[in-house]
Order: sequence, then C-alpha cells, then structure tokens
Amino acid sequence: MEDEVDRLVAAWRRERPDLDVEPLEVLSRVSRLARHLDRARRLAFSEHNLEPWEFDVLTSLRRAGSPYQLSPGQLLTQTLVTSGTMTNRIDRLAKKGLVERLPDPSDRRGVLVRLTTEGRDRADQALAGLLAQERAILAQLSRAERGDLAGLLRQLTAPFDNVPG
Repeated sequence: MEDEVDRLVAAWRRERPDLDVEPLEVLSRVSRLARHLDRARRLAFSEHNLEPWEFDVLTSLRRAGSPYQLSPGQLLTQTLVTSGTMTNRIDRLAKKGLVERLPDPSDRRGVLVRLTTEGRDRADQALAGLLAQERAILAQLSRAERGDLAGLLRQLTAPFDNVPG
C-alpha cells in the first residue's frame, strides 16, 4: 500500500539523488499523522463543547485525583504554556463553570484551581469519546504492533521530554 510520503520520497529521490532522504520516510509520516490526529481530537472534543486546550487543562486536573486540584504552576508544567496564557485559560474555564479558584491553605498568596463537578463530567465524557476514536484509528494494528510502535515512539520522544529546564 502506497501513501503520500512514498510519493514525496520518490520525487525527492528523483530530483535530488545526491541526498539521503530516508529520514523523511519516518518523520514525514509522524508529522502527517500528528496533523490527522489533531483533526480527530478537535472533532472528539467539539462533540463535548471543548477546545483542545480546555481538554488539556481539565484532564490535568482530573488526573491529579481527588480533590482534582492543582496550583497554576503545576498546570503550567503539565500543559507547557506560559503563565499569562494559563491565567487566561483558568479565567475562561472558570467563567464556563468548569473550574474554580480556591485559596491555597499552605500559601496565603497562592491559589489552587479545582475542577467543578461539571468540569469533571465533561473531562470524563470527552476522554471516553477520544479513546473510542483513537481505538478505531489503531484498530488495524495488533496489540503487539501497538506495543512495538509505542516503544519505538517512546525512544524518539523521551529525549525531548526529559530535557532539564
């Protein structure tokens, strides 16, 4: 079975036989797959009236476990956005009734962000929808193939995810 990357690689080999274009065979597929997955995720989240960034914040809080709260700094670490962006996101989620700000009992100047019941329900529903969609995407791979692929992708992503700072 041929895909768009096969055609792209063949064209480059024809036009630039002096270059080794082998990395394109893997990384162009990863890049194209990321774009397809982004579209699929946006669709899954829109069915629950959520934007991808809203899902990221809500599920970060949900994964924290009861009482489903984190400091804004902890949310920054998990979602990889700036402080100003996170403040804006928390404000918008609070206006929708999906999170609430609470005083941090261990720091008089600090706040904690907590999921509301509606925020938790929306996160749970959106996650279930996303997982169903992602299972369908991976259905053509066996369990062993999915495990192999996950391991190979981990080898590529771990150096980026484990850079200090």
